[in-house]
Amino acid sequence: MQSHHPTAFLAHQSEDKSRVQTVLEHLEGTAALAEQFALPFGGGEQARLAGMLHDIGKYSEAFQRRLQGSSCTVDHSTAGAQEASRLRQPEAAFAIAGHHSGLPDGGSSTDRSEMPTLCGRLKKAVEPYEAWSREVQPSLPNAKRPAQIAPDHLSEAFYTRMLYSCLVDADFLDTEAFMQEDPAPRGGYASLSDLLQKLRQYIAPWLTPSNALNRKRCEILQHCLAAGRERPAGLYTLTVPTGGGKTVSSLAFALAHAEARKMSRVIYVIPYTSIIDQTADTFRTILGDENVLEHHSGADDSASDDSVDAALYRKFLAAENWDAPVIVTTAVQFFESLYSNRPSRCRKLHNMANSVVIFDEAQTLPVHSLLPCVEAIGQLVQSYRVTAVLCTATQPALQPLFAQLAPRLSMQELCPDTQSLYAFFRRTTLCQAGALSEESLASRLNTQPQTLCVVNRRSTAQKLHAMLEAEGRYCLTTLLCPADRKRLLDEIRARLQEGKPCRVVSTSLVEAGVDVDFPAAWREEAGLDSILQTAGRCNREGRRPAAESLVTIFRLEGQRAPAMIRPNVDSTRNVLSHFSDPASLPAIEAYFSFYRTLKGDAALDQKGILDAFRRGYQGCAFPFATVAEQFHLIDSPTVTLYLSLQESQPLIAQLQAGLASRALYRKLGQYAVQIYPSHLQALLDAGAAELLDGASYRLTDPSLYDRNIGLSLEADTGSALLI
Repeated sequence: MQSHHPTAFLAHQSEDKSRVQTVLEHLEGTAALAEQFALPFGGGEQARLAGMLHDIGKYSEAFQRRLQGSSCTVDHSTAGAQEASRLRQPEAAFAIAGHHSGLPDGGSSTDRSEMPTLCGRLKKAVEPYEAWSREVQPSLPNAKRPAQIAPDHLSEAFYTRMLYSCLVDADFLDTEAFMQEDPAPRGGYASLSDLLQKLRQYIAPWLTPSNALNRKRCEILQHCLAAGRERPAGLYTLTVPTGGGKTVSSLAFALAHAEARKMSRVIYVIPYTSIIDQTADTFRTILGDENVLEHHSGADDSASDDSVDAALYRKFLAAENWDAPVIVTTAVQFFESLYSNRPSRCRKLHNMANSVVIFDEAQTLPVHSLLPCVEAIGQLVQSYRVTAVLCTATQPALQPLFAQLAPRLSMQELCPDTQSLYAFFRRTTLCQAGALSEESLASRLNTQPQTLCVVNRRSTAQKLHAMLEAEGRYCLTTLLCPADRKRLLDEIRARLQEGKPCRVVSTSLVEAGVDVDFPAAWREEAGLDSILQTAGRCNREGRRPAAESLVTIFRLEGQRAPAMIRPNVDSTRNVLSHFSDPASLPAIEAYFSFYRTLKGDAALDQKGILDAFRRGYQGCAFPFATVAEQFHLIDSPTVTLYLSLQESQPLIAQLQAGLASRALYRKLGQYAVQIYPSHLQALLDAGAAELLDGASYRLTDPSLYDRNIGLSLEADTGSALLI
């Protein structure tokens, strides 16, 4: 809405200053949306209260002058936080205080007024805003926290983030509706019932299988559809051996369950950025491009409380809010958002409520953050109407952790008789080659016309690739952008099908979710789960006897395993020495148990994230900002580097012109690589890269990127493993 009243207090004005929005219009619009967003978890009243209070600081004369061009600095969010605190609404106070700059640490009662904590800001003197008492105060709702939120600091902190999400998304959307006047339509997606029907049409040809393998896949698929309709909301595992069709079967469960339980969406969480494009493409083929959102960007935008810059608003509005019916995202994006304090990362959290969340390759959840991840899943299932499914071919033993953190939940398996399934889907034989030189390994690979070799380092992959015969050789690593990985995988599949020479050296990105079928495979020593994932790319369709489909485990002479996977390698060696069949379910369970024993309980929450909320952090209660800074699913956060390719140059030009949008970031993501800060610094020092938009960079030396091999590693320190 917009007002033409000459004496009204204004919240926003258009870039050309021809249109204005009053404070009251903005508060009412934001409150209505926030209330709607919080209804699925019972937080509607508190969300509406937060919406009505969040911008009352704009009733000050100082802010009105700021809007007209004054250079004065005005904090407009603290006023609403102080009023919420007076109403004994601490969750709303946190949300309001951080709705532009991020959720603050709670602090302590001794904090001074100039400190950025919530306790400090509640003591801060603010510009007078008396008009709010006439326009807003009489209509404030009576609000209570939802009854299902447990009275402990972890649960209260989680709820505060969800309330914050409702507020910032509502604030962004109401602002977008005004600033753009005719904003791009949101919503309008197919219903989940329609998507389930699309899935049924897609799988219909499969339901008359021609062989035993496809009959077994159909049994699993039909069982997942039935379980989706019949099972109650809760926590499940789906343990399907590689080649059993778990991707489509898990989607079938999710859509059937979401329709039966009147849920809002399906969220598919994938471990690696490198494979998200393939899964998203599969879902788009089944469900239609317009119904699937692929989101893994780590963009993290925030602003000062007195910002009125319209271009900055556009950048905020480009952040994803997950309002599509099917979301495909990464574990990093999912879990780091749940422990974030930034508005652009948190705005989507409320759309996790009332959803089915599938965690694909659940065994890849990093051990150093396992307890915070399990806690987050438990909170979502217990209090936010989420059904969670841990989906994998090598199920980690997480039941004891859920029993510890979410004792009300019972974990149930969706697939019957997993033991017999593993026997049925056995299609390879594991063997060991001991230590090999790189030259010897390359020589052995060259004797096999079609073979896959998975190694632990990108530098190793590029060196081995150079030693292979030129015809049909490929190198797959995260140093390739998604568009080029997709193109090369299409070429690889075509060559495999046509029987042409095809030798692929890859990092572990090929192990999870990449549908290829080689007659032989090689795997450098790694975790047993990784070795079995590589085995899943060998004889995938069961066309050859298992005894002839060899997966060879080796180690490279003169090289130790990267430090971050040495415990995995030690655990694998332990299993290989005690089990004649390392691919059996008892061996897999023993692997994960021994691995956790090696790491120790303290290693499951290395940064002490949960204790920071339970007990406070260095005297600070509810340390939202501190935890957000410390919680990283990947220890070495990466930086986005956009490539100057023919297809991407027009998109980069749009970004440089300030035309940021969700659609633009999605398109640009196909031409980006994620690199470590040390690699970036070397590129910057060499004049080969430049800052693009404050959070990402552009490669300015095109000679450093080969579209068949990827970004040059000349500037890479090789100090860590990147899959």
